[in-house]
Amino acid sequence: MPQPRTLEDHVAPALVSGDAFFRAPYHPATWRAYAALGVGWIWHLTAGLTLWILVLVSAGVVPALGVGLPLLAVCLVAARWFGAAERARIAIQTGVTIPAPYPVPVARSLWSRLWAPIRDSRAWAATLYAFLAMFVSIAFFTIATALAAAAIAAVAFVAVGRSSALAEWSGLSWPATVVGALAGAVVLVWAASALAQYGSYLMVRLATILLGPSAADVAHARAAAAEQETRVAEAAAHTARERAVVLTESRTAAVSAADTERRRIERDLHDGAQQRLVALGVELGVARRLADKDPEHAVAALELAHREIKETLAELRDLVRGIHPAVLSDRGLDAALSALAGRSPVPVRVEVVGDLAPAGSAAQAAAYFVVAEALTNVAKHAGADSVWVRASLVPDDHPLRLRVAVCDDGRGGAEPSPGSGLEGLRGRVAALDGTFELDSPPGKGTRLTVEVPCAS
Repeated sequence: MPQPRTLEDHVAPALVSGDAFFRAPYHPATWRAYAALGVGWIWHLTAGLTLWILVLVSAGVVPALGVGLPLLAVCLVAARWFGAAERARIAIQTGVTIPAPYPVPVARSLWSRLWAPIRDSRAWAATLYAFLAMFVSIAFFTIATALAAAAIAAVAFVAVGRSSALAEWSGLSWPATVVGALAGAVVLVWAASALAQYGSYLMVRLATILLGPSAADVAHARAAAAEQETRVAEAAAHTARERAVVLTESRTAAVSAADTERRRIERDLHDGAQQRLVALGVELGVARRLADKDPEHAVAALELAHREIKETLAELRDLVRGIHPAVLSDRGLDAALSALAGRSPVPVRVEVVGDLAPAGSAAQAAAYFVVAEALTNVAKHAGADSVWVRASLVPDDHPLRLRVAVCDDGRGGAEPSPGSGLEGLRGRVAALDGTFELDSPPGKGTRLTVEVPCAS
């Protein structure tokens, strides 16, 4: 069943829908309307009329040396209460919720408190509603009830009125009289139903205008909401600008770090593996020349070449591990951290909480290099006896983030100075839109905590 979209659809559907009009005599809106008008006219004729008379009387005696001023203020406060009760009644009987008007600002002085209700336009509007709603509810309930009673009388006439004087007075045959009476009863029933719905609609519309917030209050609220939205938008724009600056700086740092890393790899290849390969070529050439003339020297040259090959392979493994360790790709971050702990000269305890598989490869690589650099710093500078490494996914965080913490019991006092390994790690983490926290009070060890988005 489609939900009502407007006030008319909910309170008086017979006025806007052909289907609802044909179902008006047994439509739920009709019964709600009868109940609202029936209870309303009693309520308005008692509480509403009393309020109206008290306001008129107290306002009339105000010129008499101001005697009626306190009474008028009390009556207007009562008008606010009457409006609240009427809104609650309408919500219960019709299902329409009317927002309450804005409260009167609390005054400090006694005189201001006395004048505040008198200057309250919504209290005067509630008083006017008490007067107008009384006539609306009484008129529509009386007419709708009279029409319904006439319809019942027409049906009763068909049942018992064949020998009555009214049947003889009509001058029609009895069958024609029956048809006319039944047709009139149908018309009266539909008219009573539609009239009841319309009366309920008028009462709700009147309450919305006079018992709800004023147009000025609504405009003020909309302006305040628009101002708040503007502030939120400005704050978001400011945050976006700051974020753009940070991302630009981190991107520049990441590009610089990548260039530095590329130069380091070039240098390591040139000074290490390349030189060893050149020496290896020389030794193999010597061995080839001496193979026939001096086999013993040839064997010695081959042994030296074999050692060069093993040392070159070890250097290449270290170099590749510095770029991206194979164990990280093959067995995941858990095994890679355990491998780092196994190579550390300082005892390391690794704790991995839960499954880290949802973390992306870039996030895992960043976490690996953070731990590797941190363990290197601990071994070189911290003078620590033990290190604790903990990796976990941050719960209840969207997007999901990978958190890595490295703690030692060393001397502390670590600072990410420009050009240091810690500063490089900060740039790597910032490039991934992560957070980098370093807590290293002198003499109390160092705690490094890094969080990176798993989607990175």
